[in-house]
Amino acid sequence: MAALPLAASLPFVGGCASPQVQLYAQEKPALDLRTYFNGKVDAWGVFTDRSGQVVKRFTVEMDCSWQGDEGVLDEAFVYSDGTRQRRIWKLRAGPNGSYTGTAEDVVGQARGQVSGNAFRWGYTLALPVDGRIWEVDFDDWMYLMDDRVMLNKATMSKWGIRLGEVTLSFTRRSPLVLPK
Repeated sequence: MAALPLAASLPFVGGCASPQVQLYAQEKPALDLRTYFNGKVDAWGVFTDRSGQVVKRFTVEMDCSWQGDEGVLDEAFVYSDGTRQRRIWKLRAGPNGSYTGTAEDVVGQARGQVSGNAFRWGYTLALPVDGRIWEVDFDDWMYLMDDRVMLNKATMSKWGIRLGEVTLSFTRRSPLVLPK
């Protein structure tokens, strides 16, 4: 999703080396993407390379809305080098906490699953690098911390080789009312 910067199938999401999102089923507060990503959300993030060095910092202003099971997340990125980017996610809620999504720079369809306070989102992003387009896989995890804050950590890889990570902190401009 944000930098929320994620192929149509996700073999890496179901891999045995990674935790499964169902491990978080009992964690609170329970995440409802349609509620959290509804309205204005701000985010601050960094991209780190394989060595852990911060390569780029960025901010994101999101304008999010839902009509039933269909949502739009309009993301406006501003990077530390002054460049700007816009990504508009079109999401669809499915059964049992599943979600699918598309965006102009996403190859195929993103797929995700909510369980407890966690959301695991996988996709392939067409990423411009040195005048070429690389298709980079994202294994994206989000964790709802409270009614306003959600943390996000995404691992980027190509051909199964880890390239780096994106780390984000989301803050809703207005608090949610969550069940206890």
